[in-house]
Amino acid sequence: MKFQSVYDKGKLLLPKIELNITLNQSIGIITDLKRKQLLMNQLVDHSQYYIFRAGQNEYIRLTIEELITFLIQVTDRTERVTLLLDYFNLKEERKVKIKDLSSSKRMYVTLLRVFFAHQPTIVVEEPYFYLEEEETRHFKRILDDLSKEKKILMLTSNLEDALISCDVIYRLNELGFHPLDIQDSEEDNQEAQEQERANITLQKIYTKRNDKVILFDPPEVDYIECMNGSIVVHVDGENYVCALTLTELEQKLLNFGFFRCHRSYIVNLQKVREIITWTKNSYSLRLNTGKDAVVPLSRSKLHELKALLNI
Repeated sequence: MKFQSVYDKGKLLLPKIELNITLNQSIGIITDLKRKQLLMNQLVDHSQYYIFRAGQNEYIRLTIEELITFLIQVTDRTERVTLLLDYFNLKEERKVKIKDLSSSKRMYVTLLRVFFAHQPTIVVEEPYFYLEEEETRHFKRILDDLSKEKKILMLTSNLEDALISCDVIYRLNELGFHPLDIQDSEEDNQEAQEQERANITLQKIYTKRNDKVILFDPPEVDYIECMNGSIVVHVDGENYVCALTLTELEQKLLNFGFFRCHRSYIVNLQKVREIITWTKNSYSLRLNTGKDAVVPLSRSKLHELKALLNI
């Protein structure tokens, strides 16, 4: 799957991308709305791709049983309606009209169109955004089964949604297109602890989200803060918990352009856009990130920062 680069007023919005998607391996791309649209706009070959867009509508006046029957007929599937209703976990609602379903169940039924797609590659945009936990669990199972015979690409702005179903995850933003280093925490926690004990020079920032370990390159990080006793790493508007202390992170990140701007904050100086003067003794730093962020700057750190920035 190939995507050509896209520029807007001389600014690179979409770099040239080539993805090698295999069976039994779903790929996720975390990006914003504009870049999602740029990606989908290039998937014009409908013989190769089935594209499900967020908010896609369904035949709301049909019952679920009528819709499944219709989809079987128009796609020449051979499965029996009763078997599919059981597989989709919709047996009890089979006589209910789609318009009368809950919003989560209605979106889940709409998403079932991907099951009937004949194209070898399925592209889904924000599949879990409107789903509650039960429907998310059912649709994840369906995507897992589909990945055995089709290639799956998920486009989303939410890391947790990508973690649910994707084996390989990339982030696409103003910094470019790069993979996230994600591991199963139970398998890799011991290895990470051994690396910490050995005091290996930090090349990645070790964070956790649910049952996953997520490793970030230092330049990806916007800032780090101590919040309610926890160390929180901020990356592109998302938050991740880190087991290290601020002091440990400060020492390990010295060579990567980070600065302890406040007793509770460490900031990536490459992301600083503006020093804000609120009062004579009150300052903040505005960061040039995907989502506008402002962090405090201690008065005692102001002169040190100006010296570092040669201002």
